Amino acid sequence: MDAQQLFEKHAPMVYNLALRLSGNAADAQDIAQDAFIKAMKGLAGLRDEAFAGTWLYRITVNVWKNRVRAEKRRAFWKTFSLDWGKDNGDEPPALQVAAVEPGPGEALEKADEKQALEQALAALEPEDRAILLLRETDGRSYEEIAGIMELQLGTVKSRISRAREALRQRMTALLKEDGTR
Repeated sequence: MDAQQLFEKHAPMVYNLALRLSGNAADAQDIAQDAFIKAMKGLAGLRDEAFAGTWLYRITVNVWKNRVRAEKRRAFWKTFSLDWGKDNGDEPPALQVAAVEPGPGEALEKADEKQALEQALAALEPEDRAILLLRETDGRSYEEIAGIMELQLGTVKSRISRAREALRQRMTALLKEDGTR
């Protein structure tokens, strides 16, 4: 597989993962670009083309983790936002969900729940957030996540379980604070 084929086949996947991890389009573009630069440098070392997707996921997650560490050191890491619904100009949104017209009260409640989810996700440790997004948003298997994150399978399972529980507790607390539940 040459560099052009790798890019054409996996660019949307890499960008969408970077967008979900970083929370905004500008950072996602930077992360995706850095991930492909690293991938191009290491392309000769890719032994099995069947694992190119997992390999690129690992590179993307590592680029994001390094960015988070650097931002924490510089004290720039403040919030995490899931801003999937924003208009990106001519580009299609990263995530499209079939619309069902909610009533006015239901729409308000959903907005509160989305905001609570964003806050709860932001409060998770970066690695836990990444593992949870890989599992719940991308539908990756535990084995794939272990390969991407370079962790043992048991560690992935326990972290997903802990992250789900932490997310559930934070969501419950945030929704109670808002008085929506």
